[in-house]
Amino acid sequence: MDQHQSVTEALNDAPLGLFHFRAAVTAGMGFFTDAYDLFIIGAAIVLIKQQWAPNKYMVGLLGSTALLAAFVGAIIFGRLADTLGRKKIYGLEAALMAFGALASAFSPNMLWLLAARFVMGVGIGGDYPVSAVLMSEYANIRDRGKLVALVFSMQALGLIAGPIVALTLLASGVEAQVAWRLMLGLGAVPAAAVIWMRQKMPESPRYTSRIEGKSQRAAENLQQFGGQVVASKVREEVAERLTLLAFLTNPRYLVTLLGTAGTWFLFDYAYYGNSISMPILLKLVAPHASILSAMAWSLIIFSVAAVPGYVLAFLTIDRIGHRRLQIIGFAIMGAAFAGLGMVPGITHEVVPFLLIFGVSYFFAEFGPNTTTFVLSSELYPISMRTTGHGISAGVAKFGAFIGVFVFPILASRLGLQGTLLVTATFSGMGLLLTMLLPEPSQRSLEEVSGDDRSAARLGQIVNN
Repeated sequence: MDQHQSVTEALNDAPLGLFHFRAAVTAGMGFFTDAYDLFIIGAAIVLIKQQWAPNKYMVGLLGSTALLAAFVGAIIFGRLADTLGRKKIYGLEAALMAFGALASAFSPNMLWLLAARFVMGVGIGGDYPVSAVLMSEYANIRDRGKLVALVFSMQALGLIAGPIVALTLLASGVEAQVAWRLMLGLGAVPAAAVIWMRQKMPESPRYTSRIEGKSQRAAENLQQFGGQVVASKVREEVAERLTLLAFLTNPRYLVTLLGTAGTWFLFDYAYYGNSISMPILLKLVAPHASILSAMAWSLIIFSVAAVPGYVLAFLTIDRIGHRRLQIIGFAIMGAAFAGLGMVPGITHEVVPFLLIFGVSYFFAEFGPNTTTFVLSSELYPISMRTTGHGISAGVAKFGAFIGVFVFPILASRLGLQGTLLVTATFSGMGLLLTMLLPEPSQRSLEEVSGDDRSAARLGQIVNN
């Protein structure tokens, strides 16, 4: 960095380096934990039903409570990260996840388990805006989509870890009432690792420089964390600090919120309803299959369809375009669900069903599951970036809560094919709402969010 550059300019122009990957792994471990904790409940519910025999409404609540709590956590922590700083709360949400996982394992009854899952869900929700925005603010222009998508792609490892743990415990002969407690409690292990890793990560350099007004400290932190060479003196930066009222009444940001929160809500309804309920869904397709068979099929779908989708997404997102990839994903995902909903008898044929369902999963990951996370971290000004992302993620998790809660109810009333047609409709609506958003690929955060224009206005005021 030369002395005529600002910290923001240095970050935008920096070559892909070690400090980018350190930030990605630190943030991504949180998403491994998030995914494990959210999706392991699908396998655990099958065993909990054997022990406590909850009704279908309690089953829906058990699968969806953490998602409702994530709605709360994303909005609260998103706002706090803009007002107090990203670093100050970066370990707190992981501590809530660890506590909730351990409390779940020792649940004496359903109400205790629901409360523990709620606490954990608040932490999961809080992790979304802080991890996404920290990575986007560390990233350069050229590789920003790749880096933020890489963070989110750690979810893939959490997705496959859950069925592996479940299969290992059950195949080892562990009793059902012990196995589900171990499944849920093991989520505390990666959460503890996340707490340790995040203590070593400094505040976002952009936030330190542009919001706290400490450009030199930002440069020093960047050098200490990643070894990036910085000058002895850097150019100071100016950023407008919006109030929450000004943000929520600004027409431009309201349209952006409609686009990011709306598309994410529609996607999460479709995705989480099918994913968390997958063991139940597969039992509807093959009623005589064993629990082990249903969990093995889940693992196959996650491994063969979901994981390659995540990988291809972060490898190609910056070349294809963040908005364009979301449109492609919604279109093919919706078409797959529509096919499953309309072709007579397909939900009773295991192999054809799994193949088409796998296609929907691939294009969910190679599309809106990744891009909704990325776009929400790019399109808001720095003083409202985690607030905007938090609102979007929170609204999305409310959609996920609805999807998981109503899936068993819809399946019992509309049948599996009718339920999948509803999912296809939501996918089509998500495609249409994506059109409201700009394409941020290969543009700086400051340009796409309007921070550059705000800084220019403030500079004119100071000069005058």
